[in-house]
Amino acid sequence: MAASTAINPALVERFKSALDRLNPDGGKIGLAVSGGPDSMAMLLLAHEAIPSGFEVGTVDHGLRPEAKDECALVVAACEERGVPCEVLTVTIAEGNVQAKAREARYFALDLWAQRRGLAVVATAHHADDQAETLLMRLNRGSGVSGLAGVREYVWPLGHELPVIRPLLRFRRAELDGVIKTAGLTVAQDPSNHDDRFDRVRMRQALSEADWLDPLALSRSASHLAEADEALDSQTNAAVRDHVTRYSDRVECSSPPNRAIALRVIDRIIGWLGGTARGSQVADLLDKLERCEGGNVGGVLVTVEGKWGQAQPPRWVFRPEPPRRTG
Repeated sequence: MAASTAINPALVERFKSALDRLNPDGGKIGLAVSGGPDSMAMLLLAHEAIPSGFEVGTVDHGLRPEAKDECALVVAACEERGVPCEVLTVTIAEGNVQAKAREARYFALDLWAQRRGLAVVATAHHADDQAETLLMRLNRGSGVSGLAGVREYVWPLGHELPVIRPLLRFRRAELDGVIKTAGLTVAQDPSNHDDRFDRVRMRQALSEADWLDPLALSRSASHLAEADEALDSQTNAAVRDHVTRYSDRVECSSPPNRAIALRVIDRIIGWLGGTARGSQVADLLDKLERCEGGNVGGVLVTVEGKWGQAQPPRWVFRPEPPRRTG
């Protein structure tokens, strides 16, 4: 007797519930499918849960020779099921390849979804991804924003449409089971087994720590995301009360507490075109609290005044001047 290829109805129902929660208006969804097992499982779940309610976009970054074949796998799976699918070819800017590829991918998906009249873009991040991210960032000393990990619902800056993650309450093993049941051919990224990468080592460590529950870790990340939103609201108020922007600089008096001060500084650095890790911002704040200047992420900060005077010290942020050569 041939094995059944029917997906467990309970998984389909859980996926449908996630979509109803994250896309309550029921607009057509754009699935980001790479050809890997997680996103292909999402494709299969969507075909069962909302058979005419989605389209698929698959991105060819042009970074690996296998990319075209992986996109072809996605196209074939969609054609077999009568699902509209489009291959999106992107060009990666110079710099950090992974970061630039991610940026190009999300912008391409956003433009495609707009053109197709879709309501949201869905990616296949799951609970194990979230647990790995949380533990990696804990190991780096990240703050609340970093520990919040990937969000179930986010509206990226500069995008016209939101991004949802309907699989964040699913385990990797459940998605692998969907693929196995369907007998679907999927792409395997060799970098997922290369222990030179932090994420691969963390994945291996998690697989050996059966006392750690990725679903519970993922829930913790969600709670941290809620805390992050509350802190962000307080940061907006602190910016209004403590920050003044000029054409050539930004001035700031010390915000009411350290958590908010870190966020205000990070926001000012971003305004001036810089970027900095949380640990770098924390080191800078330590200096500013001692009335010492510093520079980070291409931004130079000086201090005017001292504690104990009629007015508290002010921090003055400017773009760091170009280095002299010759």
